[in-house]
Amino acid sequence: MFKALVVEKDEDSGKTSAAVKDIALEDLPEGEVTVAVEYSTLNYKDGLCIGPGGGLVRKYPHVPGIDFAGTVEASEDDRYKPGDRVVLTGWRVGEAHWGGYAEKARVKADWLVPLPEGLSTKQAMAVGTAGFTAMLAVMALEDHGLAPGQGLVLVTGASGGVGSVATAILANLGYEVAGVTGRPDSADYLKSLGATEIVAREEIAETVKRPLESERWAGCVDAVGGAMLARVLGQMKYGASVAAVGLAGGAGLPATVVPFLLRGVNLLGIDSVMQPYENRLRAWKRIAKDLPMDKLEAMIQPATLADLPQLGADILKGQVRGRVVVDIAG
Repeated sequence: MFKALVVEKDEDSGKTSAAVKDIALEDLPEGEVTVAVEYSTLNYKDGLCIGPGGGLVRKYPHVPGIDFAGTVEASEDDRYKPGDRVVLTGWRVGEAHWGGYAEKARVKADWLVPLPEGLSTKQAMAVGTAGFTAMLAVMALEDHGLAPGQGLVLVTGASGGVGSVATAILANLGYEVAGVTGRPDSADYLKSLGATEIVAREEIAETVKRPLESERWAGCVDAVGGAMLARVLGQMKYGASVAAVGLAGGAGLPATVVPFLLRGVNLLGIDSVMQPYENRLRAWKRIAKDLPMDKLEAMIQPATLADLPQLGADILKGQVRGRVVVDIAG
């Protein structure tokens, strides 16, 4: 038996509840690789799975946790042997498949990536799905021509999980970073990550008045979407790119084609869920190389399985900053 955060649904009321329980190895879903989970994280989707609505969960009982890092315990796949350190992000783990909030997980071998040298399992989850997504966004911007010295790179939602890591990565690579936040008390935090300028959310979130404004940004990692993304598109420099990774501001885009036609702006959609193996491995190797690990400590909020029901509610209220790293055995 081992411990897991199990979400269950009352069939009569339709309400869900989450509690730490003992489960057995045979309870785990099918998969070629069994992993002794050491760390996971808390993301917005996890909060939705833990919360009373449970809208992302297809089948109960359910173990949330959209990512994890740990050590292979058993494997039916030649690519992984007991003792190998691995990391998993995406593939609807924690939503359609049981996830990382358990001391053991069983998944398909194709979903895993070997943990690069230089990264511990704890550091990997300080990065987590949010940081993995941030690196995918930075790589996409650079693949489309972004380089240091071209001007300010904007990061929206900068005090959140994706924004925090994107800010740290970009700053470490030599970019000038402008971080957008709606929390004035986050200014010192963002500067500690390397932001050179702090932009109030109200300044960017205003209603779009003109399809094109003065050119301000050499690139952008947008973790908000919606009206803020529409406003940013009209402020990009000629030929610049926006890597859009989030829908917190809504799935709608109240913009016109003008920034794309007259200023050559590129809108790059970043999906971290079903990335090809080669791109996942490339991103994790870049993380090990280009993310300053000393700055991870400023992002980490430690937690245990027992903390997750309350933290799941807090993240839905926007009350969680940085990276919640869950010590599964703690």
